[in-house]
Amino acid sequence: MKLRLTLCLLAATLTTQAEVSLPKLFSSHMVLQRDMPIHVWGSATPGESVTATFHDLTNTTTTDANGRWSLYLSAQPAGGPYTLTVRGTNTITFDDILLGDLWFASGQSNMEMPLLGFGPDTLIEDGDKEIASANYPDIRLLLVDRDTSGYPREDIKATTGWSTCTPASAKDFSAVAYFFARNIQKALADKKQHVPIGLIDSTWGGTPAEAWTSMDALGANASLMPVFAAHAEKTDYESTEIRLDAIDKRLRAEGKPTTPDRNWHPNPDSWRPAALYNAMVAPFTPLPIKGVIWYQGETNSALNTVGLYDKLFPTLIQDWRQHWAQGNFPFLYVQISAFASTPKEDWGELRDAQRKTLSVSNTGMAVTIDIGNEYNVHPANKQAVGERLSLLARRLVYGEDIVSSGPLVRLAYPDHSVMHVLFDNAVGLHAKDGTLEGFEVAGADHVFVRANAHIDHMAGGDSITVSSPSTPNPQYVRYAWANFPRANLYNGANLPASTFTTLEPPAQP
Repeated sequence: MKLRLTLCLLAATLTTQAEVSLPKLFSSHMVLQRDMPIHVWGSATPGESVTATFHDLTNTTTTDANGRWSLYLSAQPAGGPYTLTVRGTNTITFDDILLGDLWFASGQSNMEMPLLGFGPDTLIEDGDKEIASANYPDIRLLLVDRDTSGYPREDIKATTGWSTCTPASAKDFSAVAYFFARNIQKALADKKQHVPIGLIDSTWGGTPAEAWTSMDALGANASLMPVFAAHAEKTDYESTEIRLDAIDKRLRAEGKPTTPDRNWHPNPDSWRPAALYNAMVAPFTPLPIKGVIWYQGETNSALNTVGLYDKLFPTLIQDWRQHWAQGNFPFLYVQISAFASTPKEDWGELRDAQRKTLSVSNTGMAVTIDIGNEYNVHPANKQAVGERLSLLARRLVYGEDIVSSGPLVRLAYPDHSVMHVLFDNAVGLHAKDGTLEGFEVAGADHVFVRANAHIDHMAGGDSITVSSPSTPNPQYVRYAWANFPRANLYNGANLPASTFTTLEPPAQP
C-alpha cells in the first residue's frame, strides 16, 4: 500500500514536471506578425522534445537544462484563421489564430482610457455609439493586467487572453488603440489589402517614462541618474503619507478634522524605475511585432523632472528596440495635449522634448494640442488621436503618399526686428479661425513676450514672420508654450503645428 502510494505520487510529480506550457500571451484568437519568422516558446521538463505545428508548418526542439524551449516557424503572409498545436508529453491547441500586423500600445492614462471612459465626468466622445459599433472580427485585442516587478519577467501576471473585437471586449480596451486599428484596417481595405490587426494594451495611468524603461538602459546613461533621486524623494513622500495616515486615524477617532491637502498620489510601485518595463513589457520582447504606439508624458511634466525627458524618452525607444532585437521598428507616439494643469508643471517643455525625439529614426508624432480640455487631463476626442496615429503609420509603415503630420519647425533666424520661421509639412499653412495666435519672441535676455505673427505668402507660404514692439531685436521664438495655449497654426491637411522653442535649455551639470 505504501509502495503503491509512493509510486502514484512520483508519477504525478513527473507528469506535472513534463507538461509543456506557453506564456499567457499565447491564446486562441491571437494575431501573430505576418511576414516575420513566427516565434513560439515556453517551458517543459529539461531534455523534453517539443513540437509546434501551425497551419502547414512544423518544427521540433528540445528543452534546455532549465526546461526552456524556443523555436521558429517560417514567415507567412496575412491570413487565417489557423490552429497552433504544441506537443510534448501533453498537447496544447490554440485555434482561430490570424496572421496580420501586431501593434504594442503602451503608456499612461490617455492611452489606457477605454471606450467606456473613466466615469461619468470623463467619457469618450460618442462613446455609447462607438461601443455599439465595435464589431471587427479581424481586429483582435489583448488587455494586460497591471503589474510591477523588480526584475524582468518571462511572463505576464495575468490576462483574460486574446479576444475578437466586439462591443463587450472593446468597451474596456484602449480607445486610442482601437481607433488606430480601425483606421489602419479601413485604409488597407481601401487598397484591397486584407490585413488583420492585433493590439496589445499594456498601460497604467499616472506613470512616468522611467518606470517603462529597463534598468540596464537607465543605469547606462549618467544623465538619467536624477530619476533615481526623484524616486528617493517619492519614497520620502510615501513615509510622510504613512505618518499622516496614522495622524488622520487618531483625529477621526477624536472627532476632529483630518489633515488638509491630502491629494491623490500614485501607487508607489508603479513609479519605481524599470518596474513596469520588467512586468508589462519584457515578457513581450520575444514576440515579433509591427511596431509600437505610445501615449505618455503628463507624469514627467513636473518642474523638477521635465528637463530630463528629452534624454529619457529617446532612451526608452532605443531600449525597447534593443530588447525586441528586430531593428528600428516603427515607434509612433502622441504629443501630450493641452491642459491647464498647475504652475508646478511645464507641458510646453514636455511637448517640445517629444518634438525633439523625432530625431530618432523611424518615429512619428501625432500632435493633439487642439483637442485638449482645459480642465480635464483626459480629452474626450480619442477618435482624432487614433486617426492621427494612423496617418503616421499609413505613411511611415504602409507607404502611402499622404500628409501625416502638421507643420514642424525647420529653421528660425532673426532679421532686424523680426524672426523668420520656416516649417516642414507647410503646404496650405493657415491660421484656423482668424489671426495667428500662440507665438512669442525673446531677446538676449531670454524673456518671452507675446508676439504678432503673419504667414509670409511672398516667400512661398511655408514661413512666418514674428515680431513684437516690446522686443526690437528678437533672438528666439517659441509657439504654443503654455500648458493650455491659444494656438491655431495648421497646414492644408488640417493638422496642427507642434509646440516648439528655439531657445535651448542650459546644459545639465
